[in-house]
Amino acid sequence: MTTGRAIVAQDDVRAVLVRARVVAVLGAHSDSSRPAHYVPAYMHGVGSRILPVNPLLVGQTLFGEPVRASLVDLGEPVDVVDVFRRPEALPAHLDELLGMRPLPAVVWFQQGIRNDAVAAALIAAGIDVVQDRCMLADHRRWGLGRIS
Repeated sequence: MTTGRAIVAQDDVRAVLVRARVVAVLGAHSDSSRPAHYVPAYMHGVGSRILPVNPLLVGQTLFGEPVRASLVDLGEPVDVVDVFRRPEALPAHLDELLGMRPLPAVVWFQQGIRNDAVAAALIAAGIDVVQDRCMLADHRRWGLGRIS
């Protein structure tokens, strides 16, 4: 098994964003004033396909996709899982993240979200991890344009 890594170098973070064609959003929200909505909405607007995950919103459609109850319900490859859950809630999602098939290439904990123990478990399973960064802010900062 290949070991993942913590992605911290600017060039490596940038490379993740350039390849973020399919993004699963754990904790997606329907309220457009919340980061769990406007960050994925921005990524959708620049060309990412967004797969929203939130058991409280099943039956709704966000970003042109049905909301799923769990990451394991996706049943398709994703480039990045973008996480909008409090740090203390992350251990409860570890089995869900590791149960994805295929495993995601990257798990991205949004700005303000850091859990080194969960990150270490994901890295040990071969998944790259970005912690405490905002996809929207980084994408804009580098002026990356549309994702193709």
